[in-house]
Amino acid sequence: MSRPCPSRLVLAAFAASLLIPSIARSQAPAAPAATGTPDAPQAEPLPTETKLYDAATGKLVENPDPPTNAMTLRQLLRAGGTIGLVILALSMAMVALIVEHMLTIRRKALMPTGLADSVGSLLSAGRFTEADQLCHERPSFLGAVLAEGLAEAPLGYQAVEKSMEDASAEQAARLFRKIEYLSVIGTIAPMLGLLGTVWGMIVAFQEFATKINPPVSELAPGIYQALVTTLMGLGVAVPALSAFAIFRNRIDELVAESSLMAEHAWAEFKRANLGRAGGQARRRKEPASPSAERQERRVPPVAIERPEDPPT
Repeated sequence: MSRPCPSRLVLAAFAASLLIPSIARSQAPAAPAATGTPDAPQAEPLPTETKLYDAATGKLVENPDPPTNAMTLRQLLRAGGTIGLVILALSMAMVALIVEHMLTIRRKALMPTGLADSVGSLLSAGRFTEADQLCHERPSFLGAVLAEGLAEAPLGYQAVEKSMEDASAEQAARLFRKIEYLSVIGTIAPMLGLLGTVWGMIVAFQEFATKINPPVSELAPGIYQALVTTLMGLGVAVPALSAFAIFRNRIDELVAESSLMAEHAWAEFKRANLGRAGGQARRRKEPASPSAERQERRVPPVAIERPEDPPT
């Protein structure tokens, strides 16, 4: 039996040392090249995005339901808590008030079409009872002002004008008090939101009382839930104050226009009343007759007293 040649053994060992690493690399998964020192641990590979392809066409299909972190309306209300429910009730009241004011504070509701002309024609004909009945049949801002003026018609136009001014101021004050609730809601809502935020921050920072160094992940939920009430309060205050400003300007405009229409309806009565008053004033200012003037100028007789005789 012949011994193997040492040279052949050396060559076989060298060939095996070259082939084994190449076979191992081909069977093992590819890993990213390491950087830095050789002893440093290699970083884990980043997750790659999963792509879907249509088997028939081979085209890329987008994921129909991508993951999202957006807060839903139910989660928003749940995060607001009790104070959030109060702000939600204020928002519902605000919407109801805005709709009601849009239906009542408008030109046709405050100044019915043709009312001023009809009342003016009746006043010119001297039919005051029918004019008052017409004002009560069509209740409105203009109708209330005209009715108050008709109540003072026997006293003259000055009394009528004063009565209409008082009625206009009263009706305008009622309209302003009516829209004042929007201003109250716009003021209270952000204050309630701030109250909820402060309370939520107190609850969130109570973690420091039980833990020495609580992680941020435990504080963040309480803080963002606390800020939800501020968001809700501002979301109610902005439209409420905007609607209040719009309705206030509309009331100023319609009140001024209604007052002018009421004065226009009494124009004929004003001319007739002031004409009679002017005639009476001119008659009072006419000079008296010459004989009467001479009588006024005549000096009244003066009695001359004689001194008494001294006693004898």
